[in-house]
Amino acid sequence: MNLFSKKIPADKKNRHKKSQLRDWTEALIIAAILALIIRTFVVQAFKIPSGSMEDTLLIGDHLLVNKFIYGLQLPFADEPVLSMRDPERGDVIVFEFPEDAGKPYFERRDFIKRVIGLPGDTVEIRNKNVFINGKRYLTPEAVYKDGNLTAGPRDNMPLLTVPPHNYFVMGDNRDRSYDSRFWKFVDRSAIKGLAFIKYWSWDSEKFLPRWNRIGRLIN
Repeated sequence: MNLFSKKIPADKKNRHKKSQLRDWTEALIIAAILALIIRTFVVQAFKIPSGSMEDTLLIGDHLLVNKFIYGLQLPFADEPVLSMRDPERGDVIVFEFPEDAGKPYFERRDFIKRVIGLPGDTVEIRNKNVFINGKRYLTPEAVYKDGNLTAGPRDNMPLLTVPPHNYFVMGDNRDRSYDSRFWKFVDRSAIKGLAFIKYWSWDSEKFLPRWNRIGRLIN
């Protein structure tokens, strides 16, 4: 018999277990709250499901979106607060699809496109050429995979003016993008953030990661 052993009372053991359980529960709750705050106000992950932004973004690219750079859009507030800057021409943004406005929250979709026209700009498209304020807008990211010209807004769009607090956006894969040419503008309040880095990329056809795309900034 060990004369130095001391039996711990059962009630003390139970209190110790309850204390550990409470600590773990509190830690998990705090972690969940912090994750929710970060996802809501700081950064959020998105996955690219379509080829409308090729070759800048490919199907299977996973990216992070900076949600605070354009400010926080609070309920019932007309303007974002704590904004670092407004969206600029060339920014790749994630936004709530305008045609989903009015739908239940869980049915609304997020789109990703490039900002082409700013509030007050005039935008016109003639034979696939984009004109901003009367000058041809050249962007190295734009690609055309269909050489045929169409009479519709995809390749020819009459001049229009971007309203205040709105933006004209287009996909980099111009022939396969459903964008402002068809449904017009993105309201400032619908913009969720700036896409800034690809943290993962998966090629589902080859069933392999695209190592050369991982960690690359989005321009």
